Amino acid sequence: MTHHGHRYTVDHRLSDADENIHSVWDNSLDPVLTVEPGDVVRFECRDAVDGQIDVQTTAADVPNVSFDPVHPLTGPVAVEGAQPGDVLAVELLAFQHKGWGYNVFFPGEMDLGLLPEEFSDPGLHIWDLEGDVGHFVNDIDIPLDPFPGVIGVAPEEAGEHDTLPPRSVGGNMDVKHLTAGSTLYLPVAVDDALFSVGDCHAAQGDGEVCVTGVEAPMFVTARFDIRSDMDISQPQFETTGPYTPTGIDEPMYGTTGIDEDLMTATKKAVRQMIEHLHDERGLSRAKAYILCSAIVDLKINEVVDQPNWTVSAYLPESIFPN
Repeated sequence: MTHHGHRYTVDHRLSDADENIHSVWDNSLDPVLTVEPGDVVRFECRDAVDGQIDVQTTAADVPNVSFDPVHPLTGPVAVEGAQPGDVLAVELLAFQHKGWGYNVFFPGEMDLGLLPEEFSDPGLHIWDLEGDVGHFVNDIDIPLDPFPGVIGVAPEEAGEHDTLPPRSVGGNMDVKHLTAGSTLYLPVAVDDALFSVGDCHAAQGDGEVCVTGVEAPMFVTARFDIRSDMDISQPQFETTGPYTPTGIDEPMYGTTGIDEDLMTATKKAVRQMIEHLHDERGLSRAKAYILCSAIVDLKINEVVDQPNWTVSAYLPESIFPN
């Protein structure tokens, strides 16, 4: 799927060949490409677990998926003239998926995702992606609007850094509104910035609660610029959304989580949404957990009425057949 904004010409293409892939943040990596400000690059990105899951994979295969390493990233790309203290502006021009994706959650003993204690067995859904739509079970269809889960520049600190946690220079932020037409601003920490991207998602709910979005190999097209007039300490962005899955205000079903601990409140909201999807929509708990990760948005409603905070989970009703 491609969104066409302003016209552009691709100046450079990077394939997902081994020589263009790395899986740690490390400012000593040699750039695979050097570009000028204003250049447009088309990146081919592998999926989050680097080809270990394909369309024939089943949930029984999931325990064999290795996380060492995770997140193959395409890059790094050197942007000529970028210096520490500058800001790298990354204008996201287009995304194109390859027709399939997956959501997976891992055995509870791995302690990944929001609710490992509730799901001892792994789960998997292989999505057929058709244009702007992803097909789930029970005739549920979700709208797609792809974005990169991992996008960032090399850190100032020497050595190899794990890609799983995001950091001040970006990385695994999972900001689902970094869709086509958005611009991401990244604080440059080393000369030439050393930009990389990967872990693309065809869709994701805010929260990414089962630990995956709709993971999909994808092409990402971006334009680079250097902003010496900006001073930021962590990533900032401009985006046009959409902020609801269909792009218009639409009916939602919400579940709340209320607790004195913000993370516990979050778990309560998602647990209750899983129960709702199971009881009212006939989904297995495993499929409900996956659907929450793919389409349900978490919002912090209130963090001022101590000792309890409110987190809610929002489910768009438009995804269900009439």
